[in-house]
Amino acid sequence: VMDNMWLGRFPKVSKYLPFTSEKKMYDETMKIFKDLDINVDPKTVMSTMSVSQRQMVEIAKAVSYNSKIIVFDEPTSSLTEEEVEHLFRIINMLRDRGCGIIYISHKMEEILRISDEVTIMRDGKWIATKPAENLTMDEIIKLMVGRELTNRYPEKDNEIGEVLLKVENLSGEYTNLSNVSFQANKGEILGVAGLDGSGRTELLEQIFGITTKKSGKITLNGKEVKNRNPHESIKNGFALLTEERRATGIFGILNIRENTTISSLKKYQTGPFLNKRKMKDMTDKYIKSLRVKTPTQETKISSLSGGNQQKVILARWLLTDPTVLLLDEPTRGIDVGAKYEIYQLILDLAKKGKTVIMVSSEMAELLGVCDKILVMSGGRLSGEVDAKTTNQEEIMTLAAKYA
Repeated sequence: VMDNMWLGRFPKVSKYLPFTSEKKMYDETMKIFKDLDINVDPKTVMSTMSVSQRQMVEIAKAVSYNSKIIVFDEPTSSLTEEEVEHLFRIINMLRDRGCGIIYISHKMEEILRISDEVTIMRDGKWIATKPAENLTMDEIIKLMVGRELTNRYPEKDNEIGEVLLKVENLSGEYTNLSNVSFQANKGEILGVAGLDGSGRTELLEQIFGITTKKSGKITLNGKEVKNRNPHESIKNGFALLTEERRATGIFGILNIRENTTISSLKKYQTGPFLNKRKMKDMTDKYIKSLRVKTPTQETKISSLSGGNQQKVILARWLLTDPTVLLLDEPTRGIDVGAKYEIYQLILDLAKKGKTVIMVSSEMAELLGVCDKILVMSGGRLSGEVDAKTTNQEEIMTLAAKYA
């Protein structure tokens, strides 16, 4: 952690000795963490930490420069509600010190709460700048999307059928996942809620065969499936959209067509060769149906916005024709218009009889999109609630049960 904090400006033993002082580095890092109330050991290896902890270290690094202006670009995209509150305390403290803050976010509630003045952009163009107190959420959405968005979530009209997926006593060998059991029906959207580190991502990774299973049984359509690795899981009709799309979702050096077709290449084989024409047509079909904004399908995926990258990854998995779609934070860092399109897509899949299991840190999203919500706490399933009748307080109480 401390190496990341001071990279390019390591403290020296003294002015005359060009050696890095580990002690100075440790003490300085601890001082900043104490100041910001961040509970992280400076000697922890960065890659072993959760996304949200890494995000907090990044924020501490930005603060350590003692800058006059700090730009926060989607800082809360991977933070839980508790950590968001912590971040707002840090931002208010910086503002009181006379620091200028530019805060970029797709979350309107945060923008209205934290800002003095709001600037709205759309398709690379400036649309408006207004004082935050004169704006409402609906006005911001209208300016962002270019039209009125009367409902933030599509109407739920999916029909729930019989049991499709059954998970019994699932435990992880190297994760905190312990004895998780639940069932999901055909045409059902099942949400997974919980605090950071509660085992939500681990549950999806375990079902998809990314992590080693200690014990437990997964049954699909009445038949047991082993899902020992992702390749086997794809064959069995499972698909996983990962939490960190840049790190584990996209192939940044490849173009949109290659990213879209990479999980279903067998469909395009003609003898030992790949049929480029077929691949091109199929990619075109999904670019149009998912409304991916891109100049051409030859464009490198890394140059697209987060929302468009997410749509390409969704297209990739839809091409494998999954029975069970596992989504880990599918709308993270995506604008309100693209979010609605992804919700609609999830609902359309459920209408086709697919089962969708969706992890989200946004409580309102789970309540607005899902039929049923599983609540994880400390690697265990602490409860199962009906999205129609539950509320945020009940979910938060269950999320803290084993934390």
